[in-house]
Amino acid sequence: MNAPLPSVIDQPFAIDPPRDYLRWRDAKLARYPRRAEDLYVEVRDPLNPTVPEVGEIRRICAVANMAVYASPLAAVADKEIPRRLGERLGLTHLHANLLSDEDGISSLQAAPGKSAAGYVPYSNQRLLWHTDGYYNSPQECIRAFILHCVRPAAAGGENRLLDPEIAYILLRDADPEYIRALEAPDAMTIPANVANGAEIRAARTGPVFSIDARSLHMRFTARTRSIEWRSDDTTRAAVAFLNRILDADSAHVLTLRLAGGQGLVCNNVLHNRSAFTDDPGPDRSRLVYRARYSERIA
Repeated sequence: MNAPLPSVIDQPFAIDPPRDYLRWRDAKLARYPRRAEDLYVEVRDPLNPTVPEVGEIRRICAVANMAVYASPLAAVADKEIPRRLGERLGLTHLHANLLSDEDGISSLQAAPGKSAAGYVPYSNQRLLWHTDGYYNSPQECIRAFILHCVRPAAAGGENRLLDPEIAYILLRDADPEYIRALEAPDAMTIPANVANGAEIRAARTGPVFSIDARSLHMRFTARTRSIEWRSDDTTRAAVAFLNRILDADSAHVLTLRLAGGQGLVCNNVLHNRSAFTDDPGPDRSRLVYRARYSERIA
């Protein structure tokens, strides 16, 4: 008989985990950035980042699971920038999806054909809070991604960001039963993706919080349609509490608007995107490259 899977709430999950949750919690909260500017690392040449530059990105990611690189040389439409920087961070297995470019990296910009089919990342509409790949199977887990900004929008297009480990702490501080509910194997179901009578993707059922190679993994979406939550009072209360955290003006939620030549590297943090307005001029619309990976930033 197989042993039951360990409970998230009973397991340490930091890279070098302390045995005492309260010590880990206090250290995490004390080190967590207080403003988005604390995430920034200047990278002189993103095609050839130096050892200290890569080390600083890793250091900040170890604290907040995310960092932002900024380079005066990177505001060009060159996919080698996120690819090479990813490789230096140990990210080598790109995870393509249905609308990725042929090289596995997505060019996120307003595209009427894709947006009309319901793919909001390819529109100028707001994106609700989510982690990437929340609709994937466990075998296709997205553990990290890079957003590289070639051109920002004329107005809007801000991202708000929250480390899933902070979300875990805030939920557990409020009520440990919230964590137990959200680690249930049937906590969240994403119905099948069906177009013109054909199933493009099967339904996905799984937990919100799980342990993945001694690290905390989170899958979540704030969508209210095309999603089914486990039907019990604790799960509903946990989801409502999490949504209040995300929608409030929390000191833990960081706001970021990438400029050309800047990029976000992260271990699949919670994020959203505000609506935006493009410059109507030729080749001036918002363009962001997105590279998703199967590995975490070590």
